[in-house]
Amino acid sequence: MMNLTAELIALINWMISVYYTNSAADEYWFGFTVDRLTYVVPHMTFEALARYLKPDFTSHKKGHKFILRIKASAEECRALIPSAILLGEEGILTKKMKNAGDGLEQILSERFGDGNWTKHDSTPFNVAGDLRIDGKEVQVKLNSATLTTEQYLRKNFG
Repeated sequence: MMNLTAELIALINWMISVYYTNSAADEYWFGFTVDRLTYVVPHMTFEALARYLKPDFTSHKKGHKFILRIKASAEECRALIPSAILLGEEGILTKKMKNAGDGLEQILSERFGDGNWTKHDSTPFNVAGDLRIDGKEVQVKLNSATLTTEQYLRKNFG
């Protein structure tokens, strides 16, 4: 567990504020797997998603950079089930894709979007969402995914 100093808390709050202020998303869809089933909670606000943000670092291989990660516990995920859509069994996200986040985006594009999905789309969060669903820009996040890095925010937003 990370020791949350006043300086670290200020950094986290800054990162959340910068991300929220600059995000092009109209809403967020949060995917998770619990009890061997995979779900997505559609139409979340950033404030609702932010409840699950945790400070973390990338791996040493990726430079050990400070990040905000979306990390809901199994208990928190179970509490979301009543507002979630069941997508399928645990392995559904990696059947077509090696990367589970890509798998989630592809499934959501096929089921709810226009089906016009691009693997590893590198469009920044401040330009567009991951998908367009019902005319809205949707940012798709899977549990344990990185929301953003301090390095990216400082480089692009000061």
